[in-house]
Amino acid sequence: MNDTPIALARWGSFHVGGRTTRVDGEPVREVLFTPGSAPAVLDPNGTYLVGGMYAQVMVPAPRRGAVPLMFWHGGGLTGACWETTPDGREGWQHFFLRRGWEVVVSDAVERGRSGWMRIPEETGGIPVTLTVENPWERFRIGTGTPQDGALLPGNQFPGDAQSWANFIRQTVPRFTSTDAMTLEAYGALLDRVGPSVVVAHSQGGFFAWRAAQEWPDKVRALVLVEPASTGIAEKAAALRDIPVLMLFGDYIEGDPRWPAIRARGIAFAEQVRAAGGSVEVVDLPTQGIRGNSHMIMMDRNGDEVAVLVQDWLARRGLWA
Repeated sequence: MNDTPIALARWGSFHVGGRTTRVDGEPVREVLFTPGSAPAVLDPNGTYLVGGMYAQVMVPAPRRGAVPLMFWHGGGLTGACWETTPDGREGWQHFFLRRGWEVVVSDAVERGRSGWMRIPEETGGIPVTLTVENPWERFRIGTGTPQDGALLPGNQFPGDAQSWANFIRQTVPRFTSTDAMTLEAYGALLDRVGPSVVVAHSQGGFFAWRAAQEWPDKVRALVLVEPASTGIAEKAAALRDIPVLMLFGDYIEGDPRWPAIRARGIAFAEQVRAAGGSVEVVDLPTQGIRGNSHMIMMDRNGDEVAVLVQDWLARRGLWA
C-alpha cells in the first residue's frame, strides 16, 4: 500500500487559539534586522497575541474515517514526529491518510510553527532543551550514550548515528509553564475541526485526557501512546462515552521512571472504568509486538502498531 499515490481532496494549514496581552512602558530602541540593511525603530509597546497553535489538515479522496484523526505530539517535539521516521520511512500521518482518514497534525503552543510570541514573559519558566544524549536512555532506546551505539536488545528504534542525528534535529525547546495555554489552544483546535479521534503521544496524552474531560462532545475516541500523565480523577465520569486505547511498549520493567508512570495510567484507567467508561490497555509485548521504545510510531515495527490502532478504531464503528 505504501507504493500507491495518495489522492487528496483538500489540504492546507491554519492557526487557532491564543489571547491578546498588552505591553506598555518599555523603551523604544533601534534594531538592525538584517546585516547591510538600514536600522529600524522598534517600539515594543502594544498588543501581542500569545498561545496560538499551528495545524495542518489533509483530507483524502475517498474519505473513510467517520471523523478526523488528530495527532498530538509529546514534550520537546512537534507534529513532525508523526510525518516521517528518522530513517526516512513514512510516519503514521501517511499510514492513516492512506486508509482514508482525514488527518490533522498540530504543533503545540510555543513549538515548531506555532511561534513563541511573548513566551516566557507571559507564562514564566525557562526553555527545557534536550542534549544529544538525554533521550537515548530516557526514551528506552539504548544504554550508555548514542555515541556508543548500544541499543537495548531487540530495540526497534532506528538507532544508527545518522537516524539518531535526524531525530535530535527535530527536537525543540519546551516550557513547563504553558500547560493551561496549550490546553486552551487544543480546545480551539477541536472547535475549529469538530468532533475527532485524538491520537496522542507522551505529554500529548496528558492534554488528550484533559481535553476529553473538558469537551467530551468534541472527542470521539482517544488513542494514547505511552501517555505521560492522566486526567483528573474527579472528572472521570466525563469520559464515560469516549472509548480509550492505551498503548505501552517494551523495556518498561527495567526503566527507573516508566513503571510508576504506567502504574498511574492503569490506576486512572480503573477510575474511568468505575465511572462507566471503556479503557483498553495494551502492552505491546503481550501481543507479540516487541522491541518498542517510547517513540513507538517511529520504531521499525511502528506500522504493526498502527494496524492494531486501525483495527481498534474500525471495531468501534469509526471507519467504513
